[in-house]
Amino acid sequence: MKKRTKDVDSDRRVRRTRAVLRTALIDLVLKNGWDSVSVMDVCARADVGRSTFYAHFVDKEDLLLSGFDALHAELRATQTGDAESFAFVDALMAHVEENVKLVRVVLGRKSGQAVQRRFREVVTRIVDAELESMGVGEEERPLVARYVSGGLVEMIFAWIEGPIRADAREIAGTFRTLTRKASSAFAPLAIRPRPGAPSRATR
Repeated sequence: MKKRTKDVDSDRRVRRTRAVLRTALIDLVLKNGWDSVSVMDVCARADVGRSTFYAHFVDKEDLLLSGFDALHAELRATQTGDAESFAFVDALMAHVEENVKLVRVVLGRKSGQAVQRRFREVVTRIVDAELESMGVGEEERPLVARYVSGGLVEMIFAWIEGPIRADAREIAGTFRTLTRKASSAFAPLAIRPRPGAPSRATR
């Protein structure tokens, strides 16, 4: 019982330390910009030693990327299983709108490539799960997921970087309208063999 209590307390300390470091990083990035923030700055802001920082994260990118795991879990929780809804998009757009200053800093064209890549990966994984519920075949899903998630990510970039006068709900609705029009082409991919590959019926 004591060991279990110790483990719980340790987990809480880890979560608290990681949360304090993430908050410190976000505050500094918003104030000074991504490129101007160092690990030492984050540690000073969070009142955490460098050895503690490196016990949890490799560098500031690793610290920032850890926040995408929570975002992925949040978006997965919004998925309803409705093949045409793409319900997670509302939550994603709302998240972007609520954190637009930070998003502009870390996802803008001048941000680190690793940050953009991780964001794309999260969106692609969510889209892939949605496409699976639509019956798109396992072999074809990566292609379609890249197509759909790529369009969504670029819409987000255009929204936060350009003078687009639309709120989160309108952007989400536009994405769903465009994707719904294209979704009629997704279903046949569940049964259509790739060029040169044997059909599923003959495997």
